[in-house]
Amino acid sequence: MPKVIAQGKTIECVSKSNLRTILLQNGIDLYNDGAKLINCRGIGSCGTCAVKVEGEVSAANWRDRARRSLPPHSPTTDLRLACQTQILGDVKVTKFDGFWGQGSRIVWTPKG
Repeated sequence: MPKVIAQGKTIECVSKSNLRTILLQNGIDLYNDGAKLINCRGIGSCGTCAVKVEGEVSAANWRDRARRSLPPHSPTTDLRLACQTQILGDVKVTKFDGFWGQGSRIVWTPKG
């Protein structure tokens, strides 16, 4: 079973689980500030669940690529939308600041 390490927690999940779902089910603070209330609930249109993911995950689908090609995101960053990412192996997740998680300051790391 793959392991997700985020915000100081290690979570086991079934392969191909949705990253957003796993993080939220386990009390991880995926959204910053007002994005906790105003987000697309996982359909891939808002971009507020952007995180840095290290490890084995699905390739970015068209929704992920399309949303991250629009400001304030950039297609050249290594962020992914948690709602459009499937977990395939062990992963480490980092969250950055900014409404869309696109900032340069780390909010939390895999260790906490």
